[in-house]
Amino acid sequence: MDAHNRRDHLRTALSARVLVEHARLGSVIFSTRDISDGGVFIVVTGSDYVLDVGDCVKVQVQGLPVPAPIREMIVVRQCVDGYGLQFADV
Repeated sequence: MDAHNRRDHLRTALSARVLVEHARLGSVIFSTRDISDGGVFIVVTGSDYVLDVGDCVKVQVQGLPVPAPIREMIVVRQCVDGYGLQFADV
């Protein structure tokens, strides 16, 4: 693995609706771009929902026949179009 690509897990393209909850910013539904065993990338464009690297959020997939588990995640990457989130227990 080179210095430019620090990802430890294979990413899979996935567009899913997720509820993201932040203690200060509240809850908003976003879409994912990809997911891996280590985390997920959420697309956040045209929104005032601004996270900082290191922030903790709770994330839950929406639209399933049964409620999905709520996962604690940490913001590890900020891009123009969204955020890379890592599962807190990985």
